[in-house]
Amino acid sequence: MFKLTPAAVAQVEEAARQGGTKGLALRLAAQSKSDGGIDYRMGFDEGTEDDIRLDCDGVPVVMAPEYVPLLDQATLDYVELEPGQFHFIFLNPKDSGYSPPTEA
Repeated sequence: MFKLTPAAVAQVEEAARQGGTKGLALRLAAQSKSDGGIDYRMGFDEGTEDDIRLDCDGVPVVMAPEYVPLLDQATLDYVELEPGQFHFIFLNPKDSGYSPPTEA
């Protein structure tokens, strides 16, 4: 199922604290693009009774059932892409643009 790295957990918790959304779940969505890639969305939200609910190391995560097939093997990470530039990234073997991380 979907996972968060420790760095992503820490940043999601910090974003919730800063944004006044502590206690809300992290909502994820994904949509296939015509090139085989996947478009990802995320934000804080209250879950609905139809949502799939996960606990990722203390972070509540919700997603509509239709997104599970695209997200069930994905990992959300928070990384420094360039010096001083940190971003959330989705690592998903189902995404045509996926390449496994390598150790530097």
